[in-house]
Amino acid sequence: MASTTLCFDFGNTRQKMAVFSDGHLTGIHLIESIEPAAIAAILEALRPDKTILSSVMNHPPELETLLEERSDFHKLSHLTRLPFTTPVGKPETIGADRLALVAASVNLFPGKNNLAIALGTAITYNFVNRNHEFLGGGISPGMEMRFRSLKDYTALLPLVKEDWNFPLVGYDTVTNITSGVILGMAKEIDGFIDAYKERYGNFNVLLTGGNSGYFVPHLKNKIFADQNLIFKGLYAISECN
Repeated sequence: MASTTLCFDFGNTRQKMAVFSDGHLTGIHLIESIEPAAIAAILEALRPDKTILSSVMNHPPELETLLEERSDFHKLSHLTRLPFTTPVGKPETIGADRLALVAASVNLFPGKNNLAIALGTAITYNFVNRNHEFLGGGISPGMEMRFRSLKDYTALLPLVKEDWNFPLVGYDTVTNITSGVILGMAKEIDGFIDAYKERYGNFNVLLTGGNSGYFVPHLKNKIFADQNLIFKGLYAISECN
């Protein structure tokens, strides 16, 4: 019988779940509710052998008890056994999502310098060196946050939604904002990559997140794009815990 692992990712904006069967990713699902009854229904339907949770939000505490009762459960934290070290001042402050991204980087490209960039509510830059030391990186506002801040902190600018089709030179308010936000983020990402190149030389760049598709065409640097990177990292961590 196939072994099933459920990887839960509770982010600031969305809560998602990946299903792995004998190590193969078989599905990604958006979770509409994280109330225990809703999660219990998922566990009853899929009957997983293992579960792992990465959470950066305040989820119901009884949810962890439920997962422990129904599966071999692990909550990702700074106490987790990881395939890398975290030689930083306060490892307990590192977001669980960032730990999963670094684990995926090390699993995919062991013994290499890797920069994992996640595009979500915030942009996180996560650098792990060839010695498998997670040195940190950077955090900046994500795409939706930038669109919303232009509306919230000005008197007349509207709230603009992301759009794939926009010009370099905006011709009205909406296209000016779209070009400024999306191309501005692309130039930021390229700038970070170039700065890391100057210091560390050759390294792999991994790009992930639901918004990554907006930026791949506008980046000049070579990248490895994978929207499921965090789930692959969670699965790798679950296997060694």
